[in-house]
Amino acid sequence: MTELKVQGSGGYIIADLTEEQAKKADLGVGKLFLAPIGKLETEKMFKHYCNNCETEFENPPTIHLEENTNEEVADNLILVERGQYTCEKCSSSIGEYRVFKKKDESADIGKANPSQ
Repeated sequence: MTELKVQGSGGYIIADLTEEQAKKADLGVGKLFLAPIGKLETEKMFKHYCNNCETEFENPPTIHLEENTNEEVADNLILVERGQYTCEKCSSSIGEYRVFKKKDESADIGKANPSQ
């Protein structure tokens, strides 16, 4: 795990990311982004910067749960939770997260998936 700067639309978070999370966050433009990662654990976030306050805080942002939906958004894909990381001082959004799960984890087991 590595301590990295992860960008959101309203600031950034310094967090301890796994190699898998860092790969998800890398969109190939030289920065890491919050949205593709999903929800980060509070104990893995160390600092946050708010563009609105123009201040870096020495602790994690607040996590605000927007909704717990369990909504099917695609074939075999469920949106479980949607939320925001918010500034501790002004409550502005630092970034958003989404948590997804497959409806049927075994749906692809045994199916041939030829490479194209």
